[in-house]
Amino acid sequence: MRNVMPDTLAAHTTEVTAVAHMLALIGNKYFGKNYDCGRVALLALYHDASEVYTGDLPTPVKYFNNEMRDAYSEIEKSAARVLLSKLPKEMQSEYAPLLTPAKSEADARLWQLVKAADKLCAYIKCIEEEKCGNTEFREARKTLHAALLANPLPELHKFMEDYLPAFELTVDEL
Repeated sequence: MRNVMPDTLAAHTTEVTAVAHMLALIGNKYFGKNYDCGRVALLALYHDASEVYTGDLPTPVKYFNNEMRDAYSEIEKSAARVLLSKLPKEMQSEYAPLLTPAKSEADARLWQLVKAADKLCAYIKCIEEEKCGNTEFREARKTLHAALLANPLPELHKFMEDYLPAFELTVDEL
């Protein structure tokens, strides 16, 4: 979609890392979870690393149907393997869990937070674009909002209730 505000992988990654970290903190403080906040930030930092090779495919294309979703998933896995292969052998085992889907139950829980943070950041991008007068993001915003509401993570809903409204405000209103 046409952007009013330029978007970069580095900026997106930073935003997702901060939000995933916040979701972990919210889970720990309000819901008695025992998330490793440093680990979730690290997973978020590398969550889109494969896009160095693949680029960012628009979500409606990625998820057009099951065949497209599965094909893109294989492309991402292949790109992650290429990234890992570029590292010295002794470092590959250190980075593999950061670039590939979770193997442990603890990491699987953290990846849920990273995925929720990724969607939240996409939603916030829609808000920001609409605030700049760009209506291209209107439908994406509706779709993302519905997906966020359907997500069962209580920390996500707490973030949406307590922090998301601030993104609708102007600098003067903040």
